[in-house]
Amino acid sequence: MLLRQLEYLTALAAKRHFARAAAECHVSQPSLSDAIRKLEDELGVPLVRRGRRFAGFTPEGERVVMWARRILAERNALEDEISAMREGLTGQLRVGAIPTALNATALLTTPLCVEHPLAKASLEALSSRDILRRLADADLDVGVSYLDNEPVPGVRTVALYEEHYLFLTPLDSEFGAQSSVTWAEISQTPLCLLLDVMQNRRILDGFFSEAGVVASPAIETDTISALYAHVATHRWSSVIAHAWLYPLGVPEGMRVCRWRTSRGIRRWVC
Repeated sequence: MLLRQLEYLTALAAKRHFARAAAECHVSQPSLSDAIRKLEDELGVPLVRRGRRFAGFTPEGERVVMWARRILAERNALEDEISAMREGLTGQLRVGAIPTALNATALLTTPLCVEHPLAKASLEALSSRDILRRLADADLDVGVSYLDNEPVPGVRTVALYEEHYLFLTPLDSEFGAQSSVTWAEISQTPLCLLLDVMQNRRILDGFFSEAGVVASPAIETDTISALYAHVATHRWSSVIAHAWLYPLGVPEGMRVCRWRTSRGIRRWVC
């Protein structure tokens, strides 16, 4: 079994097309197909479902792709370690973070790149489920997410910070003169929140549920920038994480309220 065969197989898994996978690997399509057939012969099982075009992987093929990614990741780690011993830490740190945690990734990437100028980092905004999947596939080095609600098995976890939630509302709104609110009180106010497929929103919905109410936001989005753009119009209120205030601040004409109870804390881990 050659590492090159595993590279061809993972390229096919990524591109889902023989010709595009061959182009990615800078070989001809017959060369790529022949190498994968030889791998099938060596393992004694079919890996690829073939028809007039690529039709997916067999169950055995899916398992081999998973192992191929792990083996290639270990190969890359070995090369990086030897390179670091020779000339300093090099390579690329692949970080996936749920959108609400992207600001926190600077706590990881900045010290790395300052201490090791030859190292690089790539950041992606992903759902918590995508982070789980890509960590298992060795397609990410670090994931940043909430782990108390959706634990990730088989990884080392390190707490980054405790996240506090705050209520952001216009100064001329119903709650604009108050310093604190309850989840039940704000449930009926015009809200802009993140989409309910996002972990941050699911946590907030849990707080509303504990208060015996259901939030029905008029505006839903999958980005913090869009959420801030809407609340800056002074037509909407929102629930934000305290960490967002450092880069984004409080929009003019808005105020931040805390909670009258101790609820509203979640811990980030990576």
